[in-house]
Amino acid sequence: MYPSRPAPFAYHRAASVAEAVRLLAELGDARPLAGGHSLLPAMKLRLSTPAALVDIGRIPGLDAIEADGDALRIGALARHADVAASEDVRRAARALAEAASLIGDRQVRNRGTIGGSLAHADPGADYPTVVRALGATIAAAGSGGEREIAADELFRGLFTTALEPGELVTAVRVPAARPGDGSAYVKHPHPASGYAVAAAAACVSLEGGACTRARLVVGGVAGAPVDATAAAASLVGAPPSANAVAEAAAGVPELLDGAIGDAYASAGYRRHLASVLARRALALAFERAAA
Repeated sequence: MYPSRPAPFAYHRAASVAEAVRLLAELGDARPLAGGHSLLPAMKLRLSTPAALVDIGRIPGLDAIEADGDALRIGALARHADVAASEDVRRAARALAEAASLIGDRQVRNRGTIGGSLAHADPGADYPTVVRALGATIAAAGSGGEREIAADELFRGLFTTALEPGELVTAVRVPAARPGDGSAYVKHPHPASGYAVAAAAACVSLEGGACTRARLVVGGVAGAPVDATAAAASLVGAPPSANAVAEAAAGVPELLDGAIGDAYASAGYRRHLASVLARRALALAFERAAA
């Protein structure tokens, strides 16, 4: 039988980011706890056995969503439901609000946090794909101070990120959409978990009816989100059409050499889904850019 309760651990509640960073450094074998939707099930199965948890869930201000110059700053403790419902997020980064609304179920969306999801880096998670496509940066704090990590550099592989031991995600900074910009996120969810079997996020720009930028990222197919912008490069410099979008999306599977397969979906099926979803995401992003 699988264990149904975690191994013994100590519990600490941090009142500030500085205190959380200090505790993580001092305790050594410790993990930060926010929403807990990924960490606690792993602990119950003894897949993760930290000696201590540092609860950051009540640090004041870490859940704020606010304008930051020409970008939007989303605190690490912002719940998925709050990201999905925020008018600021909808205006600045439509695809991000879209992704948040598709995460898990209502209970997960009301407890899970954007910072926790990014730090966990599940290959089927929604946020990693979108923040890469949006060109976001992730703010992190650790014993060495604060730093920013480009989303393109954060995700290293299966459940692996560029975060150093003891570092905390504190915020996500997303460039705000300008007139002529459009973004979209679509996915094929696993029927039991809601995780992405395959997903695509597209960010495009139109000027004078012609495409000036087309960025495409595929998620759920490999151990980390895959930048498939090379497939969309043919769209730049001309007015987007259904045929042009379809031709661009058809080039996505050849960029997915690292596709994974499991009992639900083979690697080949995931590559096929990625192409279909890329076409839908690009078409919807262009539609929004022209609105």
